[in-house]
Amino acid sequence: MRRILTATLISLTAMPALANDDIVLRGMGSFHIGGRIAEVSGKPVREIVRQPGGPLTKLDSNGQYMVEQMYVQYFLPKNRKGKFPLLMWHGGGLTGVTYESTPDGREGWLNMFVRKGWDVYNSDAVERGRSGFASPDIWPSEPTFLPYQDPYERFRIGDGAGSWNADPAKRKVIPGSQFPVEAYDNYMRQSVPRWLSTDKAIIDAYVALVDEVCPCVLLLHSQGGAFGFKVAEQRPAKVKAIVAVESATAGIVSNAPKLKDVPVLMMFGDYVDDHPRWAAFKKIDTEYANAIRAAGGTVDWINLPEIGIKGNSHMLMQDKNNAEIAEVIQKWLASKGLVD
Repeated sequence: MRRILTATLISLTAMPALANDDIVLRGMGSFHIGGRIAEVSGKPVREIVRQPGGPLTKLDSNGQYMVEQMYVQYFLPKNRKGKFPLLMWHGGGLTGVTYESTPDGREGWLNMFVRKGWDVYNSDAVERGRSGFASPDIWPSEPTFLPYQDPYERFRIGDGAGSWNADPAKRKVIPGSQFPVEAYDNYMRQSVPRWLSTDKAIIDAYVALVDEVCPCVLLLHSQGGAFGFKVAEQRPAKVKAIVAVESATAGIVSNAPKLKDVPVLMMFGDYVDDHPRWAAFKKIDTEYANAIRAAGGTVDWINLPEIGIKGNSHMLMQDKNNAEIAEVIQKWLASKGLVD
């Protein structure tokens, strides 16, 4: 059932440093979707102290739990121009914050695309941010964490392996970097743990979201691309276009023909071919794109340096030229007849 929204107009005045005009909405809100009931049994009853200095109380962890639900925020502009909702899905070890403000406090793609007239739905994947996860009794695997230097070297912010140094003055930045390196500490504050065994739960929740609010356009980043293409393979009639920003693999190649009627844009930033990890992902995405084309579908490919947009890290939506890249995406969406 389609969610019922109020018609109340809401004016959000952006901070002066971010924008000079208001965002006027016809509605905004949030909800959780998906999830399942999991049951734990056979666990011993324990005695715990719930508050320092408090009494011993019994903790019986047996019973039913709601797990694997996903958190979604939506922002609906008064002057809607996008013909369908735009769903923003983030990458691994991150949350929907990816699309909000940048680490150095500039406006993010969420605001930009609302300003461009899109109904935007921004979510935290299962086991990230405000979404549900599960106890070790339900998920036996452990979460993984990113060391502080990992994204700096792996996301093409620093100049490759060994470019990180605890002393900021000694860090080696990739030449011409557009990432706000002075705000790297703030970027790492966005980092969250993730599990390696929850792909099905994540995809199930995304499918539930698509069933709830679509037809729609998917804007995918990194690991979100791997999930997004698999979701689109399950619901091709509900997905009107896909924008995959540095997708860290795609879908299942044998299923690619299911997307022959879905226009796809694949986009990569700078220095990709110089980094074995990202070059490998690009090769996988190319194979998937070719399978869509072979079935009669359309995949457009943009290597940003080839159109004069240079220095971009893996986090294109947070780089200093994020507005320029958002406009490239907007023009592509308009070329596919998705903007009024």
